[in-house]
Amino acid sequence: MEGKVHSRLLTFQPQLYMLFMNSRVPSSKRYQPTEYEHAANCATHGFWIIPSILGSSLLYFLSDDKWESITAWLYGTGLSGLFIMSTMFHTVSWKKSHLQTVEQRFHMCDRMVIYFFIAASYAPWLNLRELGPWAAHMRWLVWIMACVGSAYVFFFHEKNKILDLICYTVMGAVPAFVLLSMPNREGVLELSMGGVFYCLGVVFFKSDGLVPFAHAIWHVFVAVGAVIHYYAIWKYLYATGSSHMR
Repeated sequence: MEGKVHSRLLTFQPQLYMLFMNSRVPSSKRYQPTEYEHAANCATHGFWIIPSILGSSLLYFLSDDKWESITAWLYGTGLSGLFIMSTMFHTVSWKKSHLQTVEQRFHMCDRMVIYFFIAASYAPWLNLRELGPWAAHMRWLVWIMACVGSAYVFFFHEKNKILDLICYTVMGAVPAFVLLSMPNREGVLELSMGGVFYCLGVVFFKSDGLVPFAHAIWHVFVAVGAVIHYYAIWKYLYATGSSHMR
């Protein structure tokens, strides 16, 4: 009797485990989340839509001049757009997965908006802080990189997932080195901490089928990194003023 109970428990545990995670798929195919994972993917970014809009509005109202207002608008659009588009894509993927063309379009937009989110995250520092002369062009180059990355997604969506990841990483890292030329280093610690969370999250981004709720965990890391970066922007660039671009 005891042996039968033990056997049933061994059978039950994998079945319970599979409720929260599907098997890993080949790199040529896209992972299909379970119902629980779909819900978590939607909730972990949907929760941040309203806070991101309110936070962006706060920066706008704290702006002292037109340039700060424009920068707050750029940053807020990128920040809110990330959470909105991610939530929309995961909702469509969950509830309308049979509409393959629609789902693919939303997936492309979700991938594109990441490039603009990265550019928008750097915009306050590049626009409102004095930079070294060799780094001044990064104010515009970061947006060119976002456009090039979006064009790549449009033409080569999901063709090479590793290359996609490399593109995101390069775009996230290159402007960070530029910011080291700032005479005023306030906020660099928070920028570094946020970057660490993004990098750690990538581990889960590539762990679908290995770790239950891996993509939702990645979302949490993104949200934490974004919160840290927002705090730094609010504290060092808006709440205490900033040194504007000339």
